[in-house]
Amino acid sequence: MKVSFIGVGRLGGALALALSKKGYEIETLVARNPEKAHSIAEKISPKPKVLLPEKFDKLSSSEIIFITTQDSFISSIANSLSSALRSSPVVFHCSGSLTSEESLRILRKNGCSIGSIHPLVSISDPFLGVDRFKDSFFCIEGDEVAVEIARKIVIDLEGKPFSIPTDCKALYHASAVMSAGHLLTVFDIALQMLSACGIEKAKAHKILLPLAKSVIENLESQAPEKALTGTFARADSETLEKHIKALKEKKLDKVLEIYLKLGAFSLTLAESQNPDLKTQIGKMHRIVSDALSSRIE
Repeated sequence: MKVSFIGVGRLGGALALALSKKGYEIETLVARNPEKAHSIAEKISPKPKVLLPEKFDKLSSSEIIFITTQDSFISSIANSLSSALRSSPVVFHCSGSLTSEESLRILRKNGCSIGSIHPLVSISDPFLGVDRFKDSFFCIEGDEVAVEIARKIVIDLEGKPFSIPTDCKALYHASAVMSAGHLLTVFDIALQMLSACGIEKAKAHKILLPLAKSVIENLESQAPEKALTGTFARADSETLEKHIKALKEKKLDKVLEIYLKLGAFSLTLAESQNPDLKTQIGKMHRIVSDALSSRIE
């Protein structure tokens, strides 16, 4: 199948390279930065054309078009494509939060099928990212034809496709942010806490990283409630009160608030796994609630 890309950054470049390896004909790369696009094109055989964004009319022979730009540009690109295309390719974007309907629907008047393909993988470099798609999950949505083709593309990349209702796209993306970006933020907060003990942040990173890795390893074989360990898992109210006191003494007020709110969720997990600790967990909930209320006052 003939494929073109609009936007040849980290994800677009990696997808173009990966699909080329799987037998797709990468016909055209459209980019504001031709130099970067040419570096990708040089690694693809046969070498695709590199065009500037105003040349959308040259994409009419493509069967599939990927829009792999920043989210804020997708709708305007779809508008330009709609005016320029003389054919009806399947058009995908790769945004995690936007639906195909809200950003690509203008292309329906051209007879295009529309959808989105979002790989749940971090791509920091297009050349290193080529092999990241194997065994990764891809969220796909769109009309019936687009979803069928998206599923084939993902399987060809040796990925694992899954579908969601179109109106769940933003919630899906928020879950991805929570499991990735916010995970890093929580780790950084832990570094702040250990740094407040007089340990340099770089050393604190080395100290806490093996612990964080062990938790992820536990998650590979256990549900969160099974993998939960520590103060909240065993409903240790005395230790919780010490934690609250220590954070207050160090004047880490914002950290304390996050610690307590996450703690409330941890207690819910703990109770689902240990109903026999219901009384102790109830006491822990009251301690958390009282500490949060005192901050508001």
